Amino acid sequence: MKILVISESINVEDSSASKGRVALIYNLQKIGYTLKVLHYSHKEIQLKDIDCHLIKENKFSFLYFLSRFVRVFQRKTNLDINKKLERIFGFSFTHTNDTKAIAKAIKANENFKPNLIFTLSKGGSFRPHRAMLKLPELHSIWLAYIHDPYPFHVYPRPYNFVEESYKAKEKLMFSIIEKAKFIAFPSFLLKEWMQSYFPIVENKSCIIPHQIKVVEEKAPIPNFFTPKEFSLLHAGNLLKQRNPKFLIQAFLQFLEKNPVAKNEAKLYFVGNYAAHKALFDKYSEDSNIIVNDYIEYNIIQMLEKETAVNIILEAISEISPFLPGKFPNCIKADKPILLIGPYYSEVKRLLGNDYQYWSEANDIANIENKITELYAIWKKNPNDLKLNRMDLNDYCNEKELKKVIENLK
Repeated sequence: MKILVISESINVEDSSASKGRVALIYNLQKIGYTLKVLHYSHKEIQLKDIDCHLIKENKFSFLYFLSRFVRVFQRKTNLDINKKLERIFGFSFTHTNDTKAIAKAIKANENFKPNLIFTLSKGGSFRPHRAMLKLPELHSIWLAYIHDPYPFHVYPRPYNFVEESYKAKEKLMFSIIEKAKFIAFPSFLLKEWMQSYFPIVENKSCIIPHQIKVVEEKAPIPNFFTPKEFSLLHAGNLLKQRNPKFLIQAFLQFLEKNPVAKNEAKLYFVGNYAAHKALFDKYSEDSNIIVNDYIEYNIIQMLEKETAVNIILEAISEISPFLPGKFPNCIKADKPILLIGPYYSEVKRLLGNDYQYWSEANDIANIENKITELYAIWKKNPNDLKLNRMDLNDYCNEKELKKVIENLK
């Protein structure tokens, strides 16, 4: 099978989404498919043994001129006119210019003659998907990967908000779901969630979870991390909605009740934490709480293996249909996952209703109890802290991916 992949980015350092897209591409390669990757990463990037081509921004179009004019105008005047323009046109001039460049690149690669076309995006962009809508002759072989809810007003609380151009965004998603031959989601709950807004999803969807990608390069242990301790690690971007306040309070209560642990336990936050800087500033002098900004992907993966416990922190909500991009890494690391989030959660669904180390995000007492239980195991024998979930390892690797792709045929 020949697969043409249209990815908004394959730069693993620009977002967790891009890390996931690259892992998926590599696992498609491991299966044995012939791949060609077109990407809009804004710089030349080559993936090992994969045919990759950068789609260049069109800097000689009227749309490009308009987009730069808007950017300069906003910078000079401090007036945000882009939202008002999106209310009129549906999308920014930059988004439309990028979409046309991607569509042109897809058209220029017709000679590849793929059996299947994957469109992969990140954030709330969906540029490759919008580009594919301009090419109806390819819709019969199009698999649209929907990584998150869209538009923003269909997100579960507390993430949801109404954009100025919500009608255009809703129309875009309806067109994608209607025109694509297949719709893929990284999680079952996300598929169910989107299906409640777009019922046509039911008859053309499949689940392709975020994939395990093993980073072969060995990374040095950063200076801020102390090996061989009882370490709890939250790696990844701390969005505004993912409030670490209750986790920190539970950890401090754990230390108060276990004074010995003050010399051998640390809570690490590694990743963008700007939304919670004021909170972390309060604990800047606390030697048991370590906060570090973004570091390279291969170092993160090494830390996930070195830590005693990995943390997945979700928002206080009724449901979390998202599969976090780091989930397959945590599975591969084979360390217990301290899951902090709602009862209806894709991660909880996969770990199982009887999974021991789960708590609601604002339940301080229960989070403290889970930390205490994990500490007792570590104290007795650190080697006993294992996740031991080969079923989930298989769920996120190329073997299960191949079954999904073969079932599409």
